[in-house]
Amino acid sequence: MPNSDFIPPGDNDLLLWAETLHAKLSANPAAHGLSVEKVTALEVAKADFRTRKAAVADIVNAAKRVTAEKDQSGAALIALGREIARLVKGHEGYTEAEGKDLGIVGHKASFDPSTAKPVISGTDKTNGEIVFRFPKLDTEGVNFYFQLEGETTWTLAGRANHSPFTHSRPLRQPGKAEFRRYTAIYVIHDKEVGLFSDVFEITCSP
Repeated sequence: MPNSDFIPPGDNDLLLWAETLHAKLSANPAAHGLSVEKVTALEVAKADFRTRKAAVADIVNAAKRVTAEKDQSGAALIALGREIARLVKGHEGYTEAEGKDLGIVGHKASFDPSTAKPVISGTDKTNGEIVFRFPKLDTEGVNFYFQLEGETTWTLAGRANHSPFTHSRPLRQPGKAEFRRYTAIYVIHDKEVGLFSDVFEITCSP
């Protein structure tokens, strides 16, 4: 059996490996058949990687913060909109035509199980966890399937009886971003019906 690659797969382990290697080589490069310039290049490369790794972490944290702020703002907007609709509908002289004109009356949607197609969206929560949202309509829920990069078959991620649905699966290589593809299909009486959703692609951050 061949030896495994000596380069660690995760970002944290890679940086630690590079720092350890540099520390051991820098004392006497010639003893290892290396020039001072080559060891200096290693020092520059690992410093550059450390800086860019920290920048990615900052971006991920900022994205999580602004996403949470956006979700809170959206929830406040929806709550206010519902309150306004309730007040309008409760005032004397309100008519259905007025409600439709203001856009505060829901539409009666027709549902055909044979052609129903879920519309899914997802948010990366890091470390292999993704939160999905979808319209349940007149069904019991949806089955979610996923593929990892390089795979050709779909694997069941789970049954989602309600939205949101969280798929939590450890990254194949801890500390390394992972590309995934997802699709979903409606379920009625424990049978899949209708059409599969459009494929949703996402990169899971470590």
